[in-house]
Amino acid sequence: MGYTLAQKLIRSHLLSGDMTPGSEIGLRIDQTLTQDATGTMAYLEFEAMGVPRVKTELSVAYIDHNTLQTGFENADDHRYIQSVCKKHGIYFSRPGNGICHQVHLERFGIPGKTLIGSDSHTPTAGGIGMLAFGAGGLDVAVAMGGGPYYITMPKIVLVNLKGRLQPWVSAKDVILEILRIMTVKGGVGKIIEYGGEGVKTLSVPERATITNMGAELGASTSIFPSDEVTREFMRAQGRDADWVELKADLDAVYDEVIEIDLSALGPQAACPHSPDNVKPVEELKGIRVDQVVIGSCTNSSLMDMLKVASILKGKTVHPNVSLAIAPGSKQVFNMLAENGALADMIAAGARILESACGPCIGMGQAPNSGGVSLRTFNRNFEGRSGTADAQVYLVSPETAAASALTGVFTDPRDLGEYPEIKMPEKFLINDNMVEPPAPESEMDKVEVLRGPNIKPFPTSVRMPEEIEAKVLLKVGDNITTDHIMPAGAKILPLRSNIPAISEHCFVRVDTEFPARCKQEGKGIIIGGVNYGQGSSREHAALAPLYLGIKAVIVKSFARIHVANLINAGILPLTFANESDYDKISMGDLLCLPDVRERLKTGQPIVLENKTTGETIPLNSQLSKRQVEILLAGGLLNYTREQNQ
Repeated sequence: MGYTLAQKLIRSHLLSGDMTPGSEIGLRIDQTLTQDATGTMAYLEFEAMGVPRVKTELSVAYIDHNTLQTGFENADDHRYIQSVCKKHGIYFSRPGNGICHQVHLERFGIPGKTLIGSDSHTPTAGGIGMLAFGAGGLDVAVAMGGGPYYITMPKIVLVNLKGRLQPWVSAKDVILEILRIMTVKGGVGKIIEYGGEGVKTLSVPERATITNMGAELGASTSIFPSDEVTREFMRAQGRDADWVELKADLDAVYDEVIEIDLSALGPQAACPHSPDNVKPVEELKGIRVDQVVIGSCTNSSLMDMLKVASILKGKTVHPNVSLAIAPGSKQVFNMLAENGALADMIAAGARILESACGPCIGMGQAPNSGGVSLRTFNRNFEGRSGTADAQVYLVSPETAAASALTGVFTDPRDLGEYPEIKMPEKFLINDNMVEPPAPESEMDKVEVLRGPNIKPFPTSVRMPEEIEAKVLLKVGDNITTDHIMPAGAKILPLRSNIPAISEHCFVRVDTEFPARCKQEGKGIIIGGVNYGQGSSREHAALAPLYLGIKAVIVKSFARIHVANLINAGILPLTFANESDYDKISMGDLLCLPDVRERLKTGQPIVLENKTTGETIPLNSQLSKRQVEILLAGGLLNYTREQNQ
């Protein structure tokens, strides 16, 4: 029996475990990336480990999230990251150089290599055949220190692509169709691997759009083969020497197969407030549009931008629409300026934003109250845009540009002849905004610069013999990390200050939660299905840790968040019987008796509801290593103990 592409890359990087789905494996990591919203904490964690120099083949720190500087906090974080990078062997991508996933694809990604990043959309690099995972900052810090990255061995799902996309239909429509089929929890515990004759019809930027939004499926990662299309992209980036052919064996066996006929797809839109709430654009035609924003790590490539510029050329944005466009990288921005496409956008009335994440994470461009916003982004969670009652739709660049001109939801096929945009034979290469680290011989001379907003990693203690605490919050299904720890211009600057950011923990769900935690001193959270979906931000675990949360008990967890809870030393448990969720209420006093001993010996975990007298069976689903981490009080404590 042959291997899938994902299995081949896992096999070549396997340090521990075996490739049996559901078992824990440890992988050697070749590359890491961070962004500034999560990077400050990741580098504080790396410093705390005491490793003098990164041990990966390549590590890059990007400044692309907290670029809106309304106070000193973001600028101080950037200066700190820059100095840490220089000292410890990490490349530093300066603000303005672009969005981490777009730049990494252009300048650093290598087919066949492993990559983890402190951002959930790191699987974007799967578009060039990398095995790329989003992870919490502490996992990234450990990888930079030479440690393995541990995941549960996923099942492998083949998405078999056939046919060719019709004019005005794009890669965004492909991944929205897959989200419609699989839902936001359908990829949990799976790697999505793309194959079939349709693959060769998709450019690398199109493939990257698809792998980027695989994160919304809850998938561990997504990956395309590395073929001649990949080679042409790498050659155009001046990196032909980094290319290698990668493909699945002909007799590879997959756990699941999904067939997608590209030629049968039409323009799609994810409706409020979930990426899997997908409808055909033709069913939404005529809905008033207030705002259109084009960009993000999903759709900010040169190809996307040239399509948009072509649609806008010689026309004017509708007077009732605010159109904002953010090129994904300095490379894209430069090339748009040189070929005149940027002038076409400006002439049409577009507002040009810097090459950064910006509106995708609530950093500017919040819609009007109750406004309808069409965005080429990857998430449309309620309130994420910065406007609580905004109606955010996720669409392709083609649909976005067409609707910006008409002022209503518009099927781009109504525009007439489709603009044919070809990949350039050579991209503009200028890496002058990537700073290399200091040589190892000079690293001791580098001073790490810390601002007053940068606070140490919150301390945790070894797990007690039993946990007894009240239920301080009970939530439903599909709680996102935006619910737990919101982003946005007011909150993101506090990412390096856990005491301050904890004041905003769960406030979109329950404004009294932080105060209630402080009053009680400790507590337990109860949740439903797919708890913690969305971002890789470990702050969604660190803030509850700081507030005294000892355990989170839910019907099911999202992959990255449960790993972050374990890393923080918070015990994640699931109901053995989902119906037992209804037997617990806010304020109930719960007890996990002998929990330390039960975890050590592999005994069943039970929950005693001391308020009602109910005894409820729970599942821990933890590996031996994860148990040891929890007993130590978190991954940082565990790593220190291992290095003693």
